[in-house]
Amino acid sequence: MNNPVTSHPKLVTSVAQLREILAGVRREGKRIGLVPTMGALHEGHLSLVRASKAECDCTVVSIYVNPSQFGPGEDLDRYPRTLEADLEALACCGAELAFVPADGEVYRAGHATWVEVGSVAEPLEGRCRPGHFRGVATIVLKLLNMVGPNVAYFGQKDYQQALVIRRMVEDLDVPVEIRICPIIREPDGLALSSRNAYLSPDARRRSLVLCKSLHLAGELIDQGQRNARVIAQRMRQVITTAEDAQIDYIALVDPNTLEPVDEITGPTLATLAVKIENTRLIDNCLLEPKR
Repeated sequence: MNNPVTSHPKLVTSVAQLREILAGVRREGKRIGLVPTMGALHEGHLSLVRASKAECDCTVVSIYVNPSQFGPGEDLDRYPRTLEADLEALACCGAELAFVPADGEVYRAGHATWVEVGSVAEPLEGRCRPGHFRGVATIVLKLLNMVGPNVAYFGQKDYQQALVIRRMVEDLDVPVEIRICPIIREPDGLALSSRNAYLSPDARRRSLVLCKSLHLAGELIDQGQRNARVIAQRMRQVITTAEDAQIDYIALVDPNTLEPVDEITGPTLATLAVKIENTRLIDNCLLEPKR
């Protein structure tokens, strides 16, 4: 089933139909991979699909713009919805199933149960977007229960999200392996994101300050700088060269706990969230000091 195909994935819109199909896959002893997405697929998403295709016999890609992870005033209504283009892209990758449920299929009348993850969900995105990870954890747990995959694939660009999901899976004994795949970038370094489509050409150019600041952090580490505050300040100087940049946070943290670090003594996550032209972008990189 891992040979390249050109046919569209089978479109499934109900949980009942999804489970019926996947029950047959399991009876054949085949491995199932899940790639959860909100659609508007780009090469970053497709890299996850390819990772699943390499390791699993059947790949399910969910496409669902989850309203519970958007806060008041965020971009739920204008979030790009490009189903036909998404299905074309998935055909080129050979995904077997596209699960595209309606809101009522996911959150039925009277839905009242939510998943709250603890300390790893509280800083950074959790502080800037209250309730965001409650929505993320809930929809991911629901998708894991709907699909029952052997492996679920997520991207490193949403680093904190990946930690939240791993914590949830471990704490709730969900029988799934969580695989985190590398950030995919444009040739000029910009991390791929569905929200990049919001950027005007000039804002797109200005948004390069995010990856430039991360590159500078790596250079400073290589030069021997170990003071996290100095590195963060230098990163801020790069970002503020974009005249309209609004910084939500620049942080150097422990990659496992997201606790702030003062001195870089081991692997450290540099992570940031910045608005350019009122479009909120996130990026990160793992810093590895030389011994």
